[in-house]
Amino acid sequence: MEFQLTTDIFVQQLINALIVGSFYALIALGYSMVYGIIKLLNFAHGDLFMVGAFVGYTVLAELTGTGESLLGMGLAFVIAMIVTGFLGMGIERIAYRPLLKAPRLSILITAVGMSLVLENTIMAAYGAKPYIMPVTLPTTGFSLLGVKITYAQIGIIAVSALLMFALQLFIHRTIYGKAMRAIAIDPTASSLVGINVTKVISLTFFVGSFLAAAAGMMNASYYGSLTFTMGFIFGMKAFTAAVIGGIGSIRGAMLGGLTLGVLETIGTYQFGGEWKDVFAFFILIALLVVKPTGILGQKVTERM
Repeated sequence: MEFQLTTDIFVQQLINALIVGSFYALIALGYSMVYGIIKLLNFAHGDLFMVGAFVGYTVLAELTGTGESLLGMGLAFVIAMIVTGFLGMGIERIAYRPLLKAPRLSILITAVGMSLVLENTIMAAYGAKPYIMPVTLPTTGFSLLGVKITYAQIGIIAVSALLMFALQLFIHRTIYGKAMRAIAIDPTASSLVGINVTKVISLTFFVGSFLAAAAGMMNASYYGSLTFTMGFIFGMKAFTAAVIGGIGSIRGAMLGGLTLGVLETIGTYQFGGEWKDVFAFFILIALLVVKPTGILGQKVTERM
């Protein structure tokens, strides 16, 4: 199969890769943050992406009446992130906190169960049919090397980059971010020096869910539709991105998301959309064979 890539196709595919990679990166950050602190693979995290999209849809449809205004879109965006953030905190408090000292398999099964609870709750509330977002993103833009790039595409990439940059500042410049890094290294010692481990874990779930909701809202607005099952495949892809970058690494999650977005876009262009998911998970398997810890992951020796 001959691979041809002209300049205009390259620019178009690059924009597509950055957009989908941004979605993967924002969700993958939640996986890595939670795993880095309590060593939990929170498989319900992808469904928080879906919940964020439905909360944003509800705000646009019921509260603002229309999604055409910038104010309505911004309001839905903020409310979706905050509501989903608190939902993530509630899940941690009810489902995970009582099991933190239980065998890892128990809490992992609980995470899978919570994923099913979220999916079926949304299905019961909204139905199984796909929903169309009551918002039309602007199609105006500019031409670059023969390719039309819309301001909506630029906005999604810019907002995603801003959120990831803000998270970096939060992790490295604030007292809570330093507490998160300390707990990731040694939760027992952190507790002994006065860090409220429970509070920081809860905050971690809030931040991760907050970012997942942002990705869900932007994804639903960009593609124009949402379903109660959308969180499953995006959650699995984001988990793949987190592993590619190095599970537990914040920068690794960002890099893994963008890397997966680029590779998946190339694979889709070359082999067709029906091979998109196969290509993504093939990349994961190949990387784990070569570098099991991921691109930025490091080997960790567990203390006995």
